[in-house]
Amino acid sequence: MSTSGSDIANEPKPEGWGGSWTEKKLVAFEKYVKAYLTIMAKNPYWKTIYFDGFAGSGERKKKEDLELMHQLAIVESEEQVYQGAAERLLRLPEKWRFHWYYFIDKKAAASEALQKKLDFVDAALKEKLVFRSGDGNAQLLKLAALMKQDKHYASLVFLDPFGMQVSWNSIAELKGTRTDIWILIPTGVIVNRLLDRKGELKSMALLCDFFGLTEEEVRKQFYGTASVTDLFGEEGEMVSKVMDPINKIARLYIKQLGSVWKFVTPQPFASTTAPAHPSSTS
Repeated sequence: MSTSGSDIANEPKPEGWGGSWTEKKLVAFEKYVKAYLTIMAKNPYWKTIYFDGFAGSGERKKKEDLELMHQLAIVESEEQVYQGAAERLLRLPEKWRFHWYYFIDKKAAASEALQKKLDFVDAALKEKLVFRSGDGNAQLLKLAALMKQDKHYASLVFLDPFGMQVSWNSIAELKGTRTDIWILIPTGVIVNRLLDRKGELKSMALLCDFFGLTEEEVRKQFYGTASVTDLFGEEGEMVSKVMDPINKIARLYIKQLGSVWKFVTPQPFASTTAPAHPSSTS
């Protein structure tokens, strides 16, 4: 993602393949799913799981969601595409199907609404669908534990939250499992705003949880200090934020992913020129 001078993320111009950013994102993901399942089908040893940690109900009507949509310049028609990820995958031909699909949402009502929305699937596919309400991070930990217990499982994890809800600790637990992951990094509109220019970092706990770093490490990555002398000859220190923080955020997160997975996309799919969508494989 990129930001303007006011740190507002910009949607890409409707040029190239796909039209809008949301459509491009889902088209790319669908292609990845098809390639993934084609490869996995050649080895019946693997029992595949699709895991969406922030599936939603198909609608975003809460005030905070609508405000963030405005900040991201996501119009209503694009939001409908954004919410079509689950439906898009379930409409794929039978040759591109997982053994199980897990759709997670924090609220039970949202999970029930999504289940009703996906009621169009046939009986055989419906038996493969699992809807759970609860914290996405807690469900990720359960997935990791299951996969470590039974090595026959291979999962494709899709994490596209409206914010920084994904805890690094829950991702790190997937290390050593047969997992592919697609994750949205909210580099500009959210993370960069928390990294204020003065380095006050009032949301330090959230930043540490997001990156999996200590406070000292976060400050070292994004800030520098320099000795300065004022007009009266008094010496002091000036804190300055790194140049190009958007790409710095993405590169740092990619580096963290590299501590869990052997193969990490070096140049992720992005809304503009800055990385936003790293995908990793074990």
